Amino acid sequence: MRALLAFAAFLLLAGPAGAQHQHQHGKPAAATPEAFTATPAFGPDGTLWLARAMADRIVVVRSTDLGKTFSEPVAVTPEPMNLDWGPDARARIVVDPKGGLVVTFAIFQDRNFNGRAFYARSKDNGASFGKPQPITADATSQRFETAAVDPSTGRVFATWLDKRNGPKARAAGKPYPGAALAYAWEDGEAGFGPTSIALDNTCECCRLGVAFAGPGRPAVVFRNIFPGSIRDHGVVTFKDEKTPGPVRRVSADEWKIEACPHHGPSLAILPDGSYHVAWFTDGSARKGLFYARADNGDTPFGAPRALSTARRQPARPYILANGTALHLVWKEFDGTKSTVRWQVSHDSGRQWSEPRTVADTEDASDHPLLVAHAGRAYLSWLTQADGYRLIPLEDQP
Repeated sequence: MRALLAFAAFLLLAGPAGAQHQHQHGKPAAATPEAFTATPAFGPDGTLWLARAMADRIVVVRSTDLGKTFSEPVAVTPEPMNLDWGPDARARIVVDPKGGLVVTFAIFQDRNFNGRAFYARSKDNGASFGKPQPITADATSQRFETAAVDPSTGRVFATWLDKRNGPKARAAGKPYPGAALAYAWEDGEAGFGPTSIALDNTCECCRLGVAFAGPGRPAVVFRNIFPGSIRDHGVVTFKDEKTPGPVRRVSADEWKIEACPHHGPSLAILPDGSYHVAWFTDGSARKGLFYARADNGDTPFGAPRALSTARRQPARPYILANGTALHLVWKEFDGTKSTVRWQVSHDSGRQWSEPRTVADTEDASDHPLLVAHAGRAYLSWLTQADGYRLIPLEDQP
């Protein structure tokens, strides 16, 4: 019911904390903070599904009237778990072409922020979920897992940041900054198949963005560690299901930092093959929120375009391809009120509408997300004051 989505919660604010491998992580004042996230996905029949994380449990709810009312919650985690509460962490949900649901999430295994990524599947249209299982057998550490459904094949692809290669390298006397970009494909409904490493030495603490360049060809955007501990963004596009391509740098922001930004990017690929990335940086070359496009998966990204000004404190960009339309949202904060700003492009990101405020709140809020169904794009936003809102974006092609 709607009351479930309007319950009081605390917005997680990152602050100084102890280091893990020389990287700082935000730690809340309370030992177990209340998560405040809602991640949406539409099913093939138009049902809106939300994955909700609370302090130590994850539930799923559904709506058949575009978010006006919701079902009673269905438990994904039958027992309490030490959920990852990082600013870029959240439970995620995807729906395959048959209506099967897959929820992914991560827990903390210890006080050193070593994580473990899990998934749970529902085979009965969300009436129940199987017992959560680790995505990979390796227990070293995984965080910031995300899943996506290949629109051409219906297979579920998962990717995450993985630390299994760090101890091996250090045992051999070799440095190993950061983590690795790992991935696996779901093997039918039996679980995820073998884990592979797409790239070593990525930044270890930011969300990932996934889109598909073609059948069996996921593209992943992530914060990489370039030489000199420069933490800028890169894209890896798979040549096929088992062959990740080289890293393509999105922008030379020159953010040199021996810490964890906890502020990841977003990626969309249009039917014309063009790539579109939005991200945050605090580099020496540029600071703030930016957007850039590339004509295809082989050409360099163009010059970054600033999305806002520093005085507006812009953050948390999200980009979505909906047919030939490209939608972009982000948050701004004026010291009192948080607003969600929105732009749309109908010419492959070459020209954009003027930024427009589509939602606001004076209380705690989740990151703004985008979701689409039946040719319509929506802003998905959870706020403490107003609960969950699914807001149609009116400027459609």
